[in-house]
Amino acid sequence: MTNGDSGDTTALDDPVGESLRGRHAELGRRAGRAATYLPGVATFSAVPAEANAADWADLARLLGRDAFADMFSCPATPPPDWEPVFVLEGRQMIWPAGSRPAQARAATGGTDVVELGEADVPEMLDLAARTRPGPFWPRTRDLGTYLGVRDGGRLVAMAGERLRPPGWTEISAVCTDPEARGRGHALRLVTALVTRILAQGQRPFLHVADTNTEAIALYERLGFTSRKRVTFRGFRTP
Repeated sequence: MTNGDSGDTTALDDPVGESLRGRHAELGRRAGRAATYLPGVATFSAVPAEANAADWADLARLLGRDAFADMFSCPATPPPDWEPVFVLEGRQMIWPAGSRPAQARAATGGTDVVELGEADVPEMLDLAARTRPGPFWPRTRDLGTYLGVRDGGRLVAMAGERLRPPGWTEISAVCTDPEARGRGHALRLVTALVTRILAQGQRPFLHVADTNTEAIALYERLGFTSRKRVTFRGFRTP
């Protein structure tokens, strides 16, 4: 699956590894060619696509025994003693080069988009636990800027920045409280993040499960196009 985009998308083939070698280096640990995020930040790990036994051994040492290794979209096959935990089919979507977002719909019901800080983490964790937008941990907010929508002082929606390979910034954790859906909060948050990322000279991209057809339709309506299909996999170390 490709959209024929002429921009350089090479870094998106290994978004976790490229992030940990670059803008997220201080948020991770490395051993040889293996890398993983610090505990509490993210569970994502990376090895080269052509990983050998030494690479997997390095990653196992970083993670420890009987630890969860979220390999994200890495296509490398781990040794047989790495226990499979999950497999999820999805797609990687990108913002077209040179495109600008349409104006987000106006705020309604007295709500407004705000930047979320350290004091908001308990509410962010609670919202993520109730809506399950994907992995979200106590220090996930350290990965980038997170925006939210408050209604009557209560956090009802959020979205933020996650992986950061060279030239790109991933939009993630897009979620809305079930009682606040249908009001355009996700559209406004993603549009605000796209505008912010483009202003920084980066291009937005994101990942979404194939089963989440509602989110795919929203992202396509905003202007994102599918670059390729990906398989997300998780394992447990021996």
